[in-house]
Amino acid sequence: MDTNKNTAVKSNLQLFGSTKVMVVSALLIALSIIFGKFLKIPIGDSLRISFENTPILMAGIFFGPIVGMAVGICADIIGCFLYGYSIIPLITVGAASIGLISGLLSHYVFKEKLAPKVFFSVFSAHIIGSMIIKSIALYRVYSTPFEVLILRVPLYIGTALVESYLIYLLLNNKSFSAELEKICRK
Repeated sequence: MDTNKNTAVKSNLQLFGSTKVMVVSALLIALSIIFGKFLKIPIGDSLRISFENTPILMAGIFFGPIVGMAVGICADIIGCFLYGYSIIPLITVGAASIGLISGLLSHYVFKEKLAPKVFFSVFSAHIIGSMIIKSIALYRVYSTPFEVLILRVPLYIGTALVESYLIYLLLNNKSFSAELEKICRK
């Protein structure tokens, strides 16, 4: 591993222990729980429209893969406790992977252009975390039929478009970006 990668990993670990980042992460966890458990729009018995992953994606893109993964894990577990769901480890892994993948791609793959960085990070995170891992969990735990699971693909494409655009607008806003930099600074 070269020195730049070591420095970037060290920086992400230091962000994980920052009080400012932990406070913002707690807010993102709360938003994820509210969006996913309390403001969802059910579509039949097995599908729902929700933006629970938006705060997890934000954590990964804003603060890196470690914070994004931690926000995904905490949001899923705390949300299950608050709403009375049982914790399904594979769904928790899916939520964690959304934060991890969005953070990895936005911090280590795309560094120059904001729009491709955000869109590629969000779509990749949803493909792996939402469309693959969480769908496998729904099939294994609830025996959700494949015909229903395949409907998650267009649902998450639409959701990812909205989330990408929202995160892009936030990061493109000079005031928001300046505040975000202050949070990430020591």
